[in-house]
Amino acid sequence: MPWKSISPIEIYKLLPRTNCQKCGEENCMAFAAKLVNMETKLDKCTPLLEEPKYKANYEKIWSIIKPAVKEVIIKRGDISLKIGGEYVMYRHDLTYINPPPIALDVDDEMSENEIINRVKFTENFSYTYTGINLKLDMIAIRSVSEDPKKFIKTVKIVMENTKLPIMLCSLKPEIIEAGLSLLKNDRPLIYAATKSNWNEMAKLSKEYKCPLAVFSPGDMDGLLTITKNLIDSGVGDLVLDPGTFVGNGLSTTINSLVAIRWKACEEENPLYGFPTMGVPMTAWFLMDGDKLKKATWEAIAAASLIVNHVSLLVMHSIEGWVLLPITLLRRNIYTDPRKPVSVKPELKVIGNPNEWSPVFVTSNFVLTYYLVSGDIENSKIDSYLLIVDTEGYAVDVATAANKFIPDKFKEVIDESGLEKKVKHRILVIPRKAAKISGDVEDAIKWRVIVGPSDSSEIPAFVKNEWPKILEEWKSENK
Repeated sequence: MPWKSISPIEIYKLLPRTNCQKCGEENCMAFAAKLVNMETKLDKCTPLLEEPKYKANYEKIWSIIKPAVKEVIIKRGDISLKIGGEYVMYRHDLTYINPPPIALDVDDEMSENEIINRVKFTENFSYTYTGINLKLDMIAIRSVSEDPKKFIKTVKIVMENTKLPIMLCSLKPEIIEAGLSLLKNDRPLIYAATKSNWNEMAKLSKEYKCPLAVFSPGDMDGLLTITKNLIDSGVGDLVLDPGTFVGNGLSTTINSLVAIRWKACEEENPLYGFPTMGVPMTAWFLMDGDKLKKATWEAIAAASLIVNHVSLLVMHSIEGWVLLPITLLRRNIYTDPRKPVSVKPELKVIGNPNEWSPVFVTSNFVLTYYLVSGDIENSKIDSYLLIVDTEGYAVDVATAANKFIPDKFKEVIDESGLEKKVKHRILVIPRKAAKISGDVEDAIKWRVIVGPSDSSEIPAFVKNEWPKILEEWKSENK
């Protein structure tokens, strides 16, 4: 059955209803509401976990809220990567939960310097976009030599140079075991079980308590047969890889990923209820042509898989034009469509403002905020920026929806102590919010000036208009 909304009342009736607040919420009803909105975890209700009398209720609640796609954890040290854990086929039905981690590969035929350089590149890859840090997540160590000693040496180099989670890649169980022997306290992903090695890989997965990838390229029936065998043998944490093809074969990969998610979410078929993975780096092996063509197809494949339900990616390129777009795409796909992306309402200090510096106003919609603050900062205008809570709506939408209201202006003015920072009482609001200027002025007793409609016009406004506005205010308030 496809996902359907759950009533908080249904969950509340199964909770202890003691309002103990151990979950961090004010009461059990608030916890139930957050639980059905996927904003908290069931395990935060510790009485349900710890007290035997609630055991049956815990199991009932879990049966109601458990995701269609199992959540699998890859772990190293203090870093845990969650993959899967999804509830819906379509993002607009609820939200996607766990953004797919992106791994960069190294292999045991690379020189030590090359391995270290790729590991450090992965660890240091960082780009801040609208307040979010876009980054890479893990290292995939491939056995190319098929020599366990070389593989162990490579794993050691990686372990000594990063704390990122690891994926061990070989179809030979003895090589995987060599790597696992160094990672006994961690939970790397084993890649991969096939129709010829699944029994040996299942033993390693159970012995080392690690998740196991299932690999059957272009053969869905084979993928399901191996998956069933692994489940029957007691392996619970699986990751399905139907094979990643590029060029004309890319549609086969996409169709497989979509089919797996559909069977899991719409038909509740347990054989499909696992996270999936894609390996866009196959472009480097499957495509003819130069490096530019291979990297381009790797980027195309990665982007196509991110929007088609993949739960984990393995990449080879270290080009910014390949990695940055896919990390940004991942960010956009895995935002919650139920909640406008917003920043905290507050007073932002830009440069070194004094008591006569202008105070600009904007909404807390994340894109609006970063555009406005960026334009002011780049213009080196010493000023204050009052970020008003509009529930994440842009200025024009918030004004039309009555979300840009005087009470919210007053809240952030009071909380920030703005009245002690400036001697004037002038706010400059965006022209798109001109219709509220009178209401705000009457309510908070500050003069409200309608400023530019576009933040790029702020420098000209400060140069040509602000001195006159300020002098006029001073003459009226001597």
